[in-house]
Amino acid sequence: MFYRENGQFKTSYAADQQIFTVSQDRYAILGILALAFLVVPFIASDYTFQAILIPFLIMSLAALGLNILVGYCGQISLGTAAFMAVGAYAAYNFQVRFDGMPLLVALIGGGLCAMVVGVLFGLPSLRIRGLYLAVATLAAQFFVDWIATRAAWVTNNSSSGSVSVRALEIMGWKIDTPVEKYLLCLGILAILALMTKNLVRSSVGREWMAMRDMDVAASVIGIRPVYAKLSAFAVSSFVVGIAGALWGFVHLGSWEPAAFSLDRSLQLLFMIIIGGLGSIVGSLFGAAFFVLLPIFLTHVPHWLGLPISTATATYLEHMIFGALIVFFLIAEPHGFAKLWSTARQKLRVWPFPH
Repeated sequence: MFYRENGQFKTSYAADQQIFTVSQDRYAILGILALAFLVVPFIASDYTFQAILIPFLIMSLAALGLNILVGYCGQISLGTAAFMAVGAYAAYNFQVRFDGMPLLVALIGGGLCAMVVGVLFGLPSLRIRGLYLAVATLAAQFFVDWIATRAAWVTNNSSSGSVSVRALEIMGWKIDTPVEKYLLCLGILAILALMTKNLVRSSVGREWMAMRDMDVAASVIGIRPVYAKLSAFAVSSFVVGIAGALWGFVHLGSWEPAAFSLDRSLQLLFMIIIGGLGSIVGSLFGAAFFVLLPIFLTHVPHWLGLPISTATATYLEHMIFGALIVFFLIAEPHGFAKLWSTARQKLRVWPFPH
């Protein structure tokens, strides 16, 4: 009964158009943000930041960008890691070739470059869809991998093919500790998630969802497929590009083309499928599942006192991981976001059964 909407009246259009119409949701979000910004930095260890929290935040951002394209617009993509690589390498070149380039400007520049590449590879979506579009976007993965390994200027003529970023700094704030990196990623994720939430509620987001549900009917009622599809590719690639830049700059520090392989693209696609397509919170759930589950499966044999080798533990981890993915897809094909939505609906009528 504590989740009822009784007595919460909307007296203006602004109140009716709030992101969180239920006051309990607003208080919960504010509490989570306060906990993430004010409490976690003081209680978590460096290992927790580096191995769990920072990868979770960056992967959540990448999954959020992919969910815009796949979940809201219905356009399949298998080249997400390629757009991440474009954002990372573009931000790296901005910092290397322009002295004094601010970090935030380099990150935004990387996102803009990824947006341009995403629109170019999104042009086939105007004529093809489904499996054929998946193959077309898969070409971006191989193309970017080839450019990163063959074009010396991408890596600033590095003989090994790997690149290393300079010290991170924003307006005199040196970001060198895990806590500071965590706060940077958390701030960017919070801002972009809020912008994305407002965007999918706008006329642009409604056009995306109309194209997802039935593109022929959407074009009949006046929605332009060219604008709707390419805008989804642009916004998605921009967010994914920033996530790629954060992955290289904040999480890795130095990387090579293998850091943005096809496995990363498939992992992000599984994230949004398991977390929930067409859901902002589903992107967070999917990223948490993929980041936390391998760590949990790695430590379980040690907790149980099972003397198994590292190779055996790795194989078991992959087998259990794949089995759980299949199980969740069968048990709840709409992802964790649907489970969360069902729980919210039950809380609204609790303790009554209907």
